[in-house]
Amino acid sequence: MYGANLEGDPVVNILRRLPLSRLLLLCSLVIALGASATAIAFALGSGPTPPRKPLAQAVHDALAAAPVEGVSANVKLTDHLLEGASLTADQSGSGGGGEAAGQVASSPLLSGASGRLWVAKDGRVRLELQAEKGDTQVLYDGHTLTVYDAASNTLYRYTPPAGTPGTDTHPATDKHEVPSVAKIEEAIAKLNHVNVSGATPTDIAGQPAYTARVSPKEGGSLIGGAELSWDANNGLPLRAALYSSTSSSPVIELAASEVSYGPVSGSVFEFTPPANAKIEEVTLPTKHPAGATGEHARPKVTTHGNGISGIAVLESNVKPGEKPANLPEGLPKVKLDATTTATELPTALGTLLSFERSGVRYLLAGAVTPANIEAVARGL
Repeated sequence: MYGANLEGDPVVNILRRLPLSRLLLLCSLVIALGASATAIAFALGSGPTPPRKPLAQAVHDALAAAPVEGVSANVKLTDHLLEGASLTADQSGSGGGGEAAGQVASSPLLSGASGRLWVAKDGRVRLELQAEKGDTQVLYDGHTLTVYDAASNTLYRYTPPAGTPGTDTHPATDKHEVPSVAKIEEAIAKLNHVNVSGATPTDIAGQPAYTARVSPKEGGSLIGGAELSWDANNGLPLRAALYSSTSSSPVIELAASEVSYGPVSGSVFEFTPPANAKIEEVTLPTKHPAGATGEHARPKVTTHGNGISGIAVLESNVKPGEKPANLPEGLPKVKLDATTTATELPTALGTLLSFERSGVRYLLAGAVTPANIEAVARGL
């Protein structure tokens, strides 16, 4: 399926013509479905609920709804991903690494927080999460993503290279083609590796809403659940959650409350960091030509296992005298053999493990337990 030509696919062509306001819902739904989840009951609220509909019909109606002028809401981010990961102290005894790891763990994005969310009609977004050590600001202007962490007085900025798919900055118009119910049913039917629930009527933040759930058809991973709820009247996402297979409570959940629809002032999206803020320009790895050597050599990537329980292994050469760039030193150490010690980051949804051996740096990642990752590492 990875080699399929999608240029002539009518579903792909339809999606390309959808404005950003409609793609927000569709992308969120795809993420929820792709996460693979078990069906977890969602407690219904006491507000108004919409009539029952098949999932394809509910999605179609959401995409076809008239766009709103803007959204303002209180939000709550729940994040238990790194609980128990021992990020608050430097267990290596070398100093420094634990402090940096602790700062990461205390970020509202990873520890959870309450705040405010604004979305403009043209797709601009601002998320403000409050914390004791300073608020975290997340802004998107349709092209550049900016994150300001007040605790470290650091601004992270990512701008996709020109020509990157999905970075068209031309304003969307209301003239677009909504996928038919049949096309949506066809797309859902192609999700062969997950069980997809119907659209469950509920209410979120006092708004009538639908909730969709999915479950994996194979086990063996820590991914236990995913849910998405959207406003039944206008299709805007109101709640998203991910679950671990070891708990019925969400590991990560972003839910709105006190939602209001209407124009959002442009001044809301204006943000100027302190003059002494550290600026970090984020860049993603670039592809290197096949056969490249030395510092331009492409890392070798292999996969152990299949499906949702597969483990990815990335191998890259370490130059003589190069400082190790593994996971933070404050993380637990795991003895793989008599001469090899690995750094491990266990989370509620998966595990990362890194180590070096004979001039090669290994990074293993998978939505599995530490024991599964360690077993693969010992066999390398």
